Amino acid sequence: MNPFTKSITAHLRSRRLKHFVQRWDALEALVIRVYRNAATAPADEEEFAALRHWLIRAYPAWQARLEPHWRSAMRGGRPSPDDPFLFLLAPERAQDFCTSWAHMQALPAAREALNRLILEER
Repeated sequence: MNPFTKSITAHLRSRRLKHFVQRWDALEALVIRVYRNAATAPADEEEFAALRHWLIRAYPAWQARLEPHWRSAMRGGRPSPDDPFLFLLAPERAQDFCTSWAHMQALPAAREALNRLILEER
């Protein structure tokens, strides 16, 4: 887990948000790993499919609360043009992250929005 996120979730009461954060962390780690390796293994594809399925079902519960936070976050040095969570969940295969700098740039905006929501929830 991201060290700052880990420290601020320590006193988080919402189990639902903790579960969302844990799975988002796993997705973030997978995107970074696949991008760095410029390749996927079958296990990466399986992990992505499971994470994506869970996150797509869970995200609507948090979407409206995360929106003001990602709208104020920067993506590639500019204000985020769209929802970084939906952008990162859009690919159907982990392989799509292999050469996607755009997805890598979306990760910090999503992380910032998530951290801001966690701070609100504490």
